Amino acid sequence: MDYRYEEIAKMLDHSLLQPFLKTETLEAGISLALAYDVASVCILPYYVKRCADRLAGSTVQTSTTIGFPHGGHTTAIKAAEAQQAIDDGCQELDMVVNISKVLSGDWDYVTRDIKAVIDVAHAAGQKVKVIFENCYLDADQKSRLCAICSELGADWVKTSTGYGTGGATLEDLQLMREKSAAEVQVKAAGGVRDLDRLLEVRELGVTRVGASATQTILDECRRRLKLEPIDFDELKNTSSY
Repeated sequence: MDYRYEEIAKMLDHSLLQPFLKTETLEAGISLALAYDVASVCILPYYVKRCADRLAGSTVQTSTTIGFPHGGHTTAIKAAEAQQAIDDGCQELDMVVNISKVLSGDWDYVTRDIKAVIDVAHAAGQKVKVIFENCYLDADQKSRLCAICSELGADWVKTSTGYGTGGATLEDLQLMREKSAAEVQVKAAGGVRDLDRLLEVRELGVTRVGASATQTILDECRRRLKLEPIDFDELKNTSSY
């Protein structure tokens, strides 16, 4: 094996973004992220403060979404969302570009919109992942977004919200890695549901993956590495949340 468990676990943002998730499901998801020691919990914005409190002292980051999922919020609202998330303890912000403006070719607007969120986050020492929603874009539009994000110093470029008509494709990930500056990382979201797929995108230079199948992926990783399984069901039964 050319990987360690920690390397794979720290590629995963455990996604808790579906609007119908109840409090107990959010709490269980945070517990799972802690048990498996993933990179972050990407959680519904209203639950960021509670999530940050529970993750305090761990190596798991708190992340949330901005302008999610359609990207059509005004720039002022996106900046305000970013500030609120940071005030609540968020460390990584996954923002959606204004897809309408990208398709319309209004690149000045798109640049200002992304910059507003990056400026808020970076001023607070936090990080930004810029979501393109590639299923609606052509190669030129994706390339232009990579260039803008590189110029603005985005921390990641990200393929998708998971709520569009398609998720991460190998072709898109290759393009985003090639067209982004070396210091800009690439995140795949949508469609990475097992360890083999995660390893495949890792080979392309992807450093972060948004996933709801976190437990499935990491249980398989531990099995292949001949590590003791994590008995998450037992942990849930003894948790005090």
